Amino acid sequence: MDYFDEIFFDMDHFQKNFLEKMKKEMEAINKAVATGELKGNWDIKEINEPNMKGYIIRGHYSSDSPTEMTSPLESSRPHPLKPKRPFKPKPSLSEEREPLSDVYEDKKSVKICVELPGVEKDDIQLNISDGKVEIKAKKFYKTLDLPTKDVVPDKITASYKNGVLEAIVPKKELTKNDKKKIKID
Repeated sequence: MDYFDEIFFDMDHFQKNFLEKMKKEMEAINKAVATGELKGNWDIKEINEPNMKGYIIRGHYSSDSPTEMTSPLESSRPHPLKPKRPFKPKPSLSEEREPLSDVYEDKKSVKICVELPGVEKDDIQLNISDGKVEIKAKKFYKTLDLPTKDVVPDKITASYKNGVLEAIVPKKELTKNDKKKIKID
């Protein structure tokens, strides 16, 4: 599930819970009005049409002691616990950012340019394995797929100047010995 789907899943979950709680509250209010627990003059109308559900409540609450701050349904239900958040944001494992990068390929090599502003050369870690290049530096992290796996990892050269890391990954040179005749069945 990607982040976009996760956000809408959380919103749908919140909406369903909210509507269920609202329906229970409205049923409690309707019951309290019918039994006389809720004093005052009330007109409650339920809306149940396609794409539109809810309630319209008109009226006012009356109390025997007007200076007392109470909820209209306080006597018919216990005080709710502290309200819960509909969803909790997931804590970030790290505050890594993905640096801007470019990959260029020519006949002899693959050139990688990565912007790492504000990073010291000694803080940069460059790894290559299985056709991928991994760059780690302070708050930056990026994994790049090389356009080819036919590279020579032992001969990589890298330089860092003015916040830009440049790595040149040489390609394997094909020789006549690398050619292989394949039998066709």
